[in-house]
Amino acid sequence: MAVFKRELSALSFRAFLALLQVISYASLLSCQKIETEMLLSSGAMSLERHSEDYCAMYDICGERSDGKVLNCPYGSPSVKPDELLSAKIQSLCPTISGNICCTETQFETLRAQVQQAIPFLVGCPACLRNFLNLFCELSCSPNQSLFINVTSVTEIDGNMAVDAIDFFVTDIFGERLYDSCKDVKFGTMNTRAIDFIGAGAKSYREWFSFIGEKADLGFPGSPYAISFKSNVPESSGMVLMNISSYSCGDTSLGCSCGDCPASPFCSDAEPPPPHQMDTCSISIGSLEVTCLELSLGILYIVLISAFFGWSSHCGRRENRRPAPIRKPLLDSINDGESSSVLQKDKESRRKMQERVPAESNMVQFSSVQGYISSFYRSYGLWIARNATLVLCSSLAIVLLLCLGLLRFEVETRPEKLWVGPGSKAAEEKQFFDSHLAPFYRIEQLILATVPDVEGGQQPSIVTDKNIQLLFELQQKVDGIHVNFSGKMVSLADICLKPMGNDCATQSILQYYKMDPDNYNMYGGVMHAEYCFQHYTSADTCLSAFKAPLDPSTALGGFSGNNYIEASAFVVTYPVNNAVDDSTNENKMALAWEKAFIQLAKEELLPSAKSNNLTLSFSSESSIEEELKRESTADVLTIVVSYLVMFAYISVTLGDPSSSSTFYISSKVLLGLAGVLIVMLSVLGSVGFFSAIGIKSTLIIMEVIPFLVLAVGVDNMCILVHAVKRQPSDMSLEDRISSALVEVGPSITLASLSEVLAFAVGAFIPMPACRVFSMFAALAILLDFLLQVTAFVALIVFDFTRAENNRVDCLPCIKINSPEASDEVSHQRNPGLLVRYMKDIHARILGHWAVKIFVVAVFVALSLASIALCPRIEAGLEQQIVLPQDSYLQGYFNNVSEYLRVGPPLYFVVKDYNFSSESSHTDKLCSISHCDANSLLNEISRASSTPESSYIAKPAASWLDDFLVWLSPEAFGCCRKFINGTYCPPDDQPPCCSPDEGPCGLGGVCEDCTTCFLRSDLKNGRPSTQQFREKLPWFLKALPSADCAKGGHGAYTSSVDLNGYESGVIHASEFRTFHTPLNKQGDYVNSMRAAREFSSRVSSSLKMDIFPYSVFYIFFEQYLDIWRVALMNIAIALGAIFVVFLVVTSSLWSSVIMLVVLAMIVVDLMGVMALLNIQLNAVSVVNLVMSIGIAVEFCVHIIQAFLVCPGDRSQRMQGALITMGASVFSGITLTKLCGVLVLFFARSEIFVVYYFQMYLALVLIGFLHGLVLLPVLLSLFGPPPRYMVVEKQQENTPASSQQS
Repeated sequence: MAVFKRELSALSFRAFLALLQVISYASLLSCQKIETEMLLSSGAMSLERHSEDYCAMYDICGERSDGKVLNCPYGSPSVKPDELLSAKIQSLCPTISGNICCTETQFETLRAQVQQAIPFLVGCPACLRNFLNLFCELSCSPNQSLFINVTSVTEIDGNMAVDAIDFFVTDIFGERLYDSCKDVKFGTMNTRAIDFIGAGAKSYREWFSFIGEKADLGFPGSPYAISFKSNVPESSGMVLMNISSYSCGDTSLGCSCGDCPASPFCSDAEPPPPHQMDTCSISIGSLEVTCLELSLGILYIVLISAFFGWSSHCGRRENRRPAPIRKPLLDSINDGESSSVLQKDKESRRKMQERVPAESNMVQFSSVQGYISSFYRSYGLWIARNATLVLCSSLAIVLLLCLGLLRFEVETRPEKLWVGPGSKAAEEKQFFDSHLAPFYRIEQLILATVPDVEGGQQPSIVTDKNIQLLFELQQKVDGIHVNFSGKMVSLADICLKPMGNDCATQSILQYYKMDPDNYNMYGGVMHAEYCFQHYTSADTCLSAFKAPLDPSTALGGFSGNNYIEASAFVVTYPVNNAVDDSTNENKMALAWEKAFIQLAKEELLPSAKSNNLTLSFSSESSIEEELKRESTADVLTIVVSYLVMFAYISVTLGDPSSSSTFYISSKVLLGLAGVLIVMLSVLGSVGFFSAIGIKSTLIIMEVIPFLVLAVGVDNMCILVHAVKRQPSDMSLEDRISSALVEVGPSITLASLSEVLAFAVGAFIPMPACRVFSMFAALAILLDFLLQVTAFVALIVFDFTRAENNRVDCLPCIKINSPEASDEVSHQRNPGLLVRYMKDIHARILGHWAVKIFVVAVFVALSLASIALCPRIEAGLEQQIVLPQDSYLQGYFNNVSEYLRVGPPLYFVVKDYNFSSESSHTDKLCSISHCDANSLLNEISRASSTPESSYIAKPAASWLDDFLVWLSPEAFGCCRKFINGTYCPPDDQPPCCSPDEGPCGLGGVCEDCTTCFLRSDLKNGRPSTQQFREKLPWFLKALPSADCAKGGHGAYTSSVDLNGYESGVIHASEFRTFHTPLNKQGDYVNSMRAAREFSSRVSSSLKMDIFPYSVFYIFFEQYLDIWRVALMNIAIALGAIFVVFLVVTSSLWSSVIMLVVLAMIVVDLMGVMALLNIQLNAVSVVNLVMSIGIAVEFCVHIIQAFLVCPGDRSQRMQGALITMGASVFSGITLTKLCGVLVLFFARSEIFVVYYFQMYLALVLIGFLHGLVLLPVLLSLFGPPPRYMVVEKQQENTPASSQQS
């Protein structure tokens, strides 16, 4: 972002237009006029001109065409001042006593000019004293001729005047002067004072070179050249000026740690390094692995070794055991039989249980399962007889819930989605907005050059042609007028205007006052290049809104300070913002932003392309508008995905048959009805929560239908296949009842587990996850209830239709065909998937070697996934969320590539007690006498390590500037009339009117005095009453050349004055900037670093301080996204484990279920790491959803395993034959068909978070549910619930093997 509250004291910087002239004025010390000829008279005078008590220059002998005056090149003896003048000189130049080389009039001129530097340097007394000594010696020293030599003269109006001088100064003084001033801050601009008074000099020689450069006509600076030298000519009689100088660490003139970090006083105040996570790693030869990876590798070796040892032992024991004499549970299907052995067994079980339950086959259910089975037996008979009543009543209830859709709303505000009501960031934002001011809206253009085809380098954009194009684009932006409620709104109506009537637009065009007519007048592109180096000092470089424009905010694509190499113009329009989004102010801005984006697309972009440039753009409302467009961009893709799943469901529910009877055996109408039931359950859930005022989210609309469809389709397949497995000689009522007894408990168990898992997630603080969990839990509950009511009733209707030879989709048409009747009688033959599960899948998994291999591979994958998990980054790249054809895609890429300024960072202080009895002031400020570990000193210290602190600059401090503004030394700032009212500086109205020409001394303000004498202040600090009275003056004071510290503009909204009369300021802020943030990780880490910094400083100072930046509210979720994710996963797994344990009363099967589900989630996270999928609310929702879907892969297999007879391997095979086909077709293939369609989505978020993650989920769930789980059950499965007690048969095991 750029610019950010640069508001500021722009006028203030005119100070240094004149400051650079101090040198010339300092030497214009008039006395008597001496004839020029005397200057050039005999060489006999040369010795006198370089001797003690002699002046090198005297009087004023001319004036340049730009008004700057020149000294007379004449030497004269120094003079003795009167007592009053001597006292005045002593107050400013304490090193000068006795004779002087200046008169009272010239001293007052010098004093008036020097006062412009004082507000910049008074915070560091040592620097200020050294700086004043340099000019005092140059101007008034009685020994001036000893170290100043006139080297060139020029003729002005017939008089000779000084054109160049040599100033001989020792290196020691130059170095001490520079060292004492180089780190002094100028808070208003978040930069160093040396950038203003020394053009950013890196040494004292650079500083002296800048001071001594002769200014061109009309430009600021010295009217004649000053050459600073450190060696005097031999036999010249001259010496080096070596007046006393002071270190910034001098205790008598001590500077703050922020202005003098090298001071011994500050050496013990270095902040501890920021907390960084230790990355333990070990080198093994050339391979370097982390400690976690090594530990997991060792763990894998130990586990696999133990497993191989156990399996070898079990294998030898199995070989020594005689083979049991029994008939295999799973025989081949005999020719002529119409059902499998398993089906016969189930039918005989049912009949025998009804007749002689005490003496034959018996299933030992847990008490809960027994109640459920008994319920489903009775319920199945009842629903088969009352199908119409059940269907109508269940649909009526759901449709009643759907009425809540009349109040349906979608929440799109990010702060309402990702930030909970108790969020720290939300509370801080609310506090900042209500007590200070909401952050302004940002509209931005980035105009950049195109890389060369050959070298790939981007040429500089700072050319005459490009600047002229930028003026054309700006004129089009200024021409935007939008009709809002009958009023035409333009940029000037909504823009931020900190200093007057001009917008604070951040653009290189500000160097021309935003006026194209000034372009040629100022010198074209050369003027811009000049302003890159002199933007703080040149009057012609000040912006139209009277503040200096840092070129780093208006240029991009450069390194260091090489602004001329910039490859992009960055134009930022700050627009006023309001706390309440519904205000007309914000609505006007929103209307203008829409017109701005339309203009950029239709006119600005073509103009840029025609000039071989690129243009990217954005407005404050762009992201929200593009997200709304994204929500509808892939509607067609989602619809096609549902249609594909529906088509597959219709096919898989039907029976394999010849084409002639397909219209009877197919179940298209049943599949369609099932899909509609799923949709009704989703709509019912959304309707219920809409009715109670809970808004939906885009994630809900995109994810929950897939989730419920996956669960619902599985249940549909299981129910239909269970009915088809029943013997055909049973009545339909008995078949429905028996099918519900067979699969009802497992469906109930799976659904209850999923509902509870999601319901518990409703307690998660993140709104998006919480709302998703609530909606998902109710949707799955409604889907389950509709499955066992409406869908079972539809099964009754469909099977009745098929048995009556009625056509699918057209049941009123009946076919009287023997072939059709024959097909129906054979419709329960095993399908292809059933035969695959029995003859291939189950047999392969039954081999001992395969089991060992499967366990070894899956354990390895899980441990490898754990090792990969730390590589998952928190965040959600904005480019992924947006449509791939969005104009913001290019904008965000350009922001990362070109911007050199980070977002603004505010350190907000609560309840600052400014009373003289409190120590809060010294704990906050950074000028002299402030605490070494004060807030502002700590911020300045942190900015010296931006790579870890993410703080780019020292903070702009209203408190420092206020204390300096109050100081009697800054005698041009805080002033008062005789009646005690505020008196502005002499260069401001009413002291001076711009319309009346140059301002001078006298007038209505000639009797103004400083607000305080030094004796009025205690240790340089105001009393409580003084602070209270003068703070409003400061905040209303305009900055200008005579006083750069005025607070209006820069600090207007930095202090909350409500209730400050009590001596406590409830809210104030100190502004700095983050370093440029290019990635999501940078935003998260910068926020974490700022909070850690504030926490440490708050604890040290015993004050309430927090950091605030506009993006914090959106990124706070990522600070603890891992905790939220793990908590959601743990809650879901724990809920499923408890439900499964309560229903089945089998701890061992519950543990196996928990292990497999955990492995599925871990493996899915490993895939996320490999595919660089970030951890955010969307992926957390997907991980929780994966547990719900994974339950479907597992619970039916485990339930079937519990009730199958035989040893573990036989029970595993029986479970796969019974439920494997339904699970494979109901979830795996159905989901696979729907997910593959998402590959063609236009939104990358669908491709990454839905296609890639869903595809991985389906494949991982299939492999774990139908490969790993059966193997684990065959190795470690619990004892069976089904026991065989057949007294009349011999050689039949009485019971299955126990675990």
